[in-house]
Amino acid sequence: MRYDVVFHVDEDAAHLDAALTNIRNYYDALPQERFTAVLLVNGPAIKLMGADGEHAKALAEVAALGLTVRVCRNALRHFSLAPEWLCPVCEIVPAGVVELVARQAEGYAYIKP
Repeated sequence: MRYDVVFHVDEDAAHLDAALTNIRNYYDALPQERFTAVLLVNGPAIKLMGADGEHAKALAEVAALGLTVRVCRNALRHFSLAPEWLCPVCEIVPAGVVELVARQAEGYAYIKP
């Protein structure tokens, strides 16, 4: 069975907190499995991804587990946020919605807390 997964957050801090909990639980539940996990952040949730933000430490911790954190360039532009403002673990993708479609086409499960 494949366990590749994309977690999608596009709203507020409560949704990001729920996603981070889901991600930790996912890794804890599958210690012997090899899989790829992605957190895709777009929309207003992009404002939670700052290097000095309250979620920076938690994002670094889940990235250390192997999670890839991808953020939407369109959301950055929409909210006038510079790429340099982001947490260092963030990888910018051109469009969050396209990233979601691509991962689902590759067989990733989709989870939106």
